[in-house]
Amino acid sequence: MTFGISTSCFYPELTEKAAEWLAAARIPAAEVFFNAPSELAPAFLRKLRDTLDAGGTRVVSVHPFTSGLEPLLFFSEYRRRFEDGVEMYRRFFEAAAFLGASYVVLHGDRKEGKLPREEYFARYRALDEAAREHGVRLVQENVGRCRGGSAEFLAAMRKALPEALFVLDLKQARRAGEDPLALLRLLGKAVAHVHMSGCGPEGDCLPLHRGCFRPEEFLAELKRQGFSGAAVMELYREGYGEYGELAESVRILEAAAKALNA
Repeated sequence: MTFGISTSCFYPELTEKAAEWLAAARIPAAEVFFNAPSELAPAFLRKLRDTLDAGGTRVVSVHPFTSGLEPLLFFSEYRRRFEDGVEMYRRFFEAAAFLGASYVVLHGDRKEGKLPREEYFARYRALDEAAREHGVRLVQENVGRCRGGSAEFLAAMRKALPEALFVLDLKQARRAGEDPLALLRLLGKAVAHVHMSGCGPEGDCLPLHRGCFRPEEFLAELKRQGFSGAAVMELYREGYGEYGELAESVRILEAAAKALNA
């Protein structure tokens, strides 16, 4: 189990500047959130990889900036747009593979989406198969405003697609009225990646030294489930002050994990 930070925490700072900070801070793992099409260009990716490699920061996952378009691209009744969407996402799969990442995050359809579940699952499988052709995997995120935010939907997806993998986002679980620990137990070994955050009176997406969330029980359950991936901090910029609070959260996670293994 490793710990890190998503470059999305730094938004609207440039992605390469976020990578420079992560590398300088020697953060072990990172999720790269691409914010513009030009960031998929080979020259940009080479610079990004070199920057992170210099700091010993391993890219574990990639998050497309087109998440908001996924209902239109992949889950409408217009089949050709789905096929074109798969080709579009190959650029993210290629970028992930180039950076050494294992996963590409998918938000999926909006909560009000009408596509039958069996068709949703079939299209997810097809998109994941395209990802596998590039040596990476698609991971479904439990986003509160999307169909995947529901425990009931995730359970149905887990049953229909035993090979599917998931990214468990704690703040999104809270916003959907779901218990993050219960979702972890529901999805079990299919959880491949985690978005961490704290919570408390100030909000539901905080650094770990603020609020009332203590990660020990959650990390213990991750360990029981055999989790060997990365748990990365994913906060909104208004949810914390100095960048150092992100590194402090990583240190809290590392200390809690060390105590578990003592």
